[in-house]
Amino acid sequence: MLYPSSDSLRKNIDSKYSLVSVAAKRARNMQEKGEKGTLDSYHSIKFVGQALEEIAAGHLLMQKPLEGIEYEDER
Repeated sequence: MLYPSSDSLRKNIDSKYSLVSVAAKRARNMQEKGEKGTLDSYHSIKFVGQALEEIAAGHLLMQKPLEGIEYEDER
């Protein structure tokens, strides 16, 4: 069984695409910039797993896009 479960992850971030994006960005920051984790201990030794554990614990949330701003890739 996978930890954390997809159900526990989807409670904090409802879109699976947003979930993947947030976890990937966090894992990249942990790996490249050496950022410390927000939890005391982790089940996973890999950065992506640690990012998913932070999402499940509610320590990592997705920012809502600002309304009225048109991004380049939306044109």
